[in-house]
Amino acid sequence: MQTTSLIAVDDPDVLRKLQSVILPHVGETAPAAICVITQRINAYRDKCFSVQDYSAAIQNMLLAIVELGYQSCWYEGHITDEDRINEKMAAILNVPDDHELVCFLPVGIAADESDAPKKKDFNERAWFNTFGG
Repeated sequence: MQTTSLIAVDDPDVLRKLQSVILPHVGETAPAAICVITQRINAYRDKCFSVQDYSAAIQNMLLAIVELGYQSCWYEGHITDEDRINEKMAAILNVPDDHELVCFLPVGIAADESDAPKKKDFNERAWFNTFGG
């Protein structure tokens, strides 16, 4: 249903306006950002797959961003919880009311190397034939 839209932001004034409503601040030094917009449209038997659509798009963008030598971070819960920062961001970007801004991806070159979080062992997360098998 093509529920996902993107707004690439590289205008320093627009970036400053977006940063002014994101609390606590994230990605303040990034020279660009991608805002992910969704539109909830039922696709099959009154089911909407917009979350899957935009999640796949975000994952692909994150992979491409790293491949190009940049870094980013997926900010969704931070902006979509009860303080509704995403609605303030959407107003800055003139997003129509029937769309929802769901993710903010600041894009830039990392100031320093960061340690990846410790991951569970593969055997704790994947099995053959049955859960835990």
